[in-house]
Amino acid sequence: MPVAKLRPKTYRELLETVSVSVPEHYNFAFDFLDAEAAADPTRPAMIHIDNDGNRRDFDLAFFSRESARMANAFKDAGLKKGDRVMVILYRRLEWWVTMLALHKLGAVPVPSPNLLTPHDIDFRVNYAGIKAIIAEDSVVSRVEDARPTCPTLSVLVHVGEAPMPAGWLDYETIRAAASDVFPRTADAPGGKDTLLIFFSSGTTGMPKMVEHTHGYALGHMPTGVYWHNLEPGDVHLTVADTGWGKAVWGKFYGQWMAGATVFVWDFRGKFHPAELLEIMSKHKVTTFCAPPTVYRFLIREDLKKYDLSALRYCTTAGELLNDGVFRAWKEITGLPIHEGYGQTETCLQIATFPCMEPKPGSIGRPAPGWNVTLLDEEGHVCPPGVEGEICIGLEDDKNVGLFAGYLLEPAKTASVMIDGYYHTGDKAWMDEDGYYWFLGRTDDLIKSSGYRIGPFEVESALITHPAVVEAAVTGVPDPVRGQAVKATVVLAPEFDPSDELAKELQNHVKKETAPYKYPRVIDFVDELPKTISGKIKRAEIRARDANREI
Repeated sequence: MPVAKLRPKTYRELLETVSVSVPEHYNFAFDFLDAEAAADPTRPAMIHIDNDGNRRDFDLAFFSRESARMANAFKDAGLKKGDRVMVILYRRLEWWVTMLALHKLGAVPVPSPNLLTPHDIDFRVNYAGIKAIIAEDSVVSRVEDARPTCPTLSVLVHVGEAPMPAGWLDYETIRAAASDVFPRTADAPGGKDTLLIFFSSGTTGMPKMVEHTHGYALGHMPTGVYWHNLEPGDVHLTVADTGWGKAVWGKFYGQWMAGATVFVWDFRGKFHPAELLEIMSKHKVTTFCAPPTVYRFLIREDLKKYDLSALRYCTTAGELLNDGVFRAWKEITGLPIHEGYGQTETCLQIATFPCMEPKPGSIGRPAPGWNVTLLDEEGHVCPPGVEGEICIGLEDDKNVGLFAGYLLEPAKTASVMIDGYYHTGDKAWMDEDGYYWFLGRTDDLIKSSGYRIGPFEVESALITHPAVVEAAVTGVPDPVRGQAVKATVVLAPEFDPSDELAKELQNHVKKETAPYKYPRVIDFVDELPKTISGKIKRAEIRARDANREI
């Protein structure tokens, strides 16, 4: 049975009634998937739409059977418990089967984005001691370029139709030869064994390896059941690539625990918002989660052309939601957008849950089981209205899904685990109602003439202007103010850079927010520097401007 959903009417009741505990030796693939498939084998699990629009439907029995088959196939190929396996696949069916198979085998998947260069692959393979790569055919050539300098690689599995280089195993061939029975043994993985490793985005410095144990999967139960507000039979779409943590937040553990069907659109190439709306309309998506950037593109379309009548609940995460986007989406669809906040190192920490009234721009209140507090630079708890760092109290019975540490980097782990708290490095403030308001990374805050200015609030004001598609706000050296606010702006196609437009944007910000926050410097660019996960690299912009004064 799906997780029995409680229906708290207030936030207090949510905290008092919803909890997560991890049974000893818990393993999602055995304890949830196989158990559920045995009890209800035909329960819908996934709707998969490929790049050509072809639809396939899969039930729980399929994933139980195929993950057992591939666990045997990977074992026969030489993989064993503890081996690290880079998985570079698009949103194709084999990603889910592979992840579950590795969970059963105990080999440790390292989900990786398909945009990795040969240099990226070389770095990650050698740093993590990766033994195997399971890769999309379109990525194989880049793996081949890196392969000569990756001595730990001994197992290579090719997925797709393109010709296969020498030394690779074909996914379908090894699948066909393997048994679909993979019994759980006494030494089967689970509990405090490593479940998976994420490489962090690396907005500053080289990416770190974030290690999660098997309890992490259960930590996503509140994500699917309570934040996404899923019911059995829901068709849930989270817009996320499989190389990043958001995929397991929104396309895997919590959604299946809630009884929902995971909806996957495996589009390739450039994202087109009209195509997404057509897909959602045609296949009757009921619940939807996407980063605010996607919502910004969607509200520029004529939403009335699409039948979104099946859609009943919307969420967002990954960056901060601007007030204008929230109001425009609600005006057109009638649905508010419920924000959530977490990190690669955590599960959902803070969110606006169904029992709460959304406040546009607020990330919400702490999730059940998470001991969240704001600390100032001296380690004191911040009262309402005072900004501080989001920190997590490290009690043994709370924070299910908090990472075990940065693999192979005990000093970095110790640098964020201080005096009984995990320090997220993110700044926020809390209002009198207990809602949190995100300000940005601690390094991103701008100190100008005694004011502390969060980049998000200025970016939010900028993108309400029709000329602005994206904006990154940073500080530049200023001999009088210490720092001045600078905006790096990407314009909509119908607008051209000019001094007049820069002045117009400055005046617009003065009207939208406190006048002292307006950008005294505006640079127009074709694109913003971003990590391969799509996060703005404000540190790179700051580095370019380090010797610049206004």
